[in-house]
Amino acid sequence: MGPPESGEYSRGIDYVDTEADMMTTAHRNVAALMTALTLGFSLSACSSMNRTGRGAAIGAAGGAAVGAVIGNQVGSTARGAIIGAAVGGAAGAIIGRQMDEQAQELAATIPGATVQRVGEGIVVTFDSGLLFPFNSTDLLPAGRDNLRNLATSLQENPETEVLIVGHTDSVGSDQYNQDLSVRRADAAAAIVASNGIPRDRIRTSGRGEMEPVADNETEAGRQENRRVEVAIFASEDYRERLLRNNPGE
Repeated sequence: MGPPESGEYSRGIDYVDTEADMMTTAHRNVAALMTALTLGFSLSACSSMNRTGRGAAIGAAGGAAVGAVIGNQVGSTARGAIIGAAVGGAAGAIIGRQMDEQAQELAATIPGATVQRVGEGIVVTFDSGLLFPFNSTDLLPAGRDNLRNLATSLQENPETEVLIVGHTDSVGSDQYNQDLSVRRADAAAAIVASNGIPRDRIRTSGRGEMEPVADNETEAGRQENRRVEVAIFASEDYRERLLRNNPGE
């Protein structure tokens, strides 16, 4: 069953009907991405690489690096990681159906978080107030519960990987906010890992105040910008396995 039409909601999940645009963006930027990550491919070779080759190269680069490079162009490191992991075709359709089911489960088990289906992945956004006290990296009890529920979902969906991205508002120095966002992402990752998720399935990134989603001139806007995003996408091994089983589709 596909997602509802763009702009509609289902059981608290925001469906973003941008998969075709995301795939186009991903394919258009593969050559630049490979060059930026010094993977040793020429531009012409990257542009003609098949989906299996692209998936392997992107997987080798790591979700955080891919998310940062593509995220600079689309304005979101979390979405950038999902774009970088997209494979399209029959394999992408299989991944998408599985992500639909996982998103429904997450929406039901993580109160207060925003669950968004994006392309072949999921973005879960936690208002930082759900996880941390103001200006702190010490997780609140409710935040620990939310992250334990996230870990449970990841245990039930072992073919996934996550990128945890910390964000701040613009109050304070750029360097302080950058450091705070990194420490918050790392603190969230530590809780997920302590609840049974192998550390090699979890990557982290801190973006400080660089990716606002609202106006930092208002308190309401600053509160929206103080957040932790979790990008969930198919693992490299699973993508390669699906592509081998669905060649040329």
